[in-house]
Order: sequence, then C-alpha cells, then structure tokens
Amino acid sequence: MFNSILVVCTGNICRSPIGERLLRQALPAVKIDSAGTGALKGHAADATACSVAEAHGLSLDGHQGQQLTRQLAQQYDLILVMEKHHQEEVSTIAPEARGKTMLFAHWINTKQIPDPYRKSEEAFEHVYQLIEQAAQAWATKLGTK
Repeated sequence: MFNSILVVCTGNICRSPIGERLLRQALPAVKIDSAGTGALKGHAADATACSVAEAHGLSLDGHQGQQLTRQLAQQYDLILVMEKHHQEEVSTIAPEARGKTMLFAHWINTKQIPDPYRKSEEAFEHVYQLIEQAAQAWATKLGTK
C-alpha cells in the first residue's frame, strides 16, 4: 500500500493541484501533496483551474506552488506525473525516484494529460475530466473504490 503520493506537473498551479485534491477526496487515509518540475513557487492555483474545479465542487483554496526537489521526492512512496517528459525531469532531479514514478493517467486510455496553462476554459474543462477519470482509476487500483 502507498502511504504517500506526490502529484507532479510543470508549474504546480493547474493540473497537479487538481489531481492532489481529487486524490485526497478519494484516498483520505493517504498523505497526498503536489509539486512542479518548474514550479511557480508560492503561487496560488491558476484562476481558470480554480473556477473549473469549483464548478465540479472541488476547492483549490490555500494551494501554493512548490518546487520538486530530491528531498521532497524522497518523502513519497509514489510519484504521479502528468506527461512522459515529467518522468525524465523527476529522474534528473531525483534519480532514485525513477522506479516509483508513474503517469497519473496510467490506467485510462490517454496516457498523458496536456497542460492547459494559458489556454481556454474548455481546455481546462477537458483536462479536469481527464484528471478526474485518472484519480478515480488510481483510487480503484489502490483498493478504495
């Protein structure tokens, strides 16, 4: 069983905060946080990400972007990334984390979740749907649903 999961994207203000909050709902007994490979440190979640999440009953309030570091990666049992290139970036930052890094969308048809940053609300909505499907799939695979 995984006791801790880190969700990783690029800036840690769009995709990974949504993934983090959805997994926290689905897996309340698991420590779940998020980070970015090129994080906007200290920034709140993107305004469009917040509004799309709120429309689905999910709050991103209180989120602050944080940078993925080797020390941070070492604290988690599983690291879930949004795109394949994030796996390589995690491996560069924390080589020992490679074996515990998987795609967030591993269990759904699309394997990568595209970055909606500075795109339309429709793009954010599409990405939200993918993240929600993937989070539900992880919850099922980890035995809670």
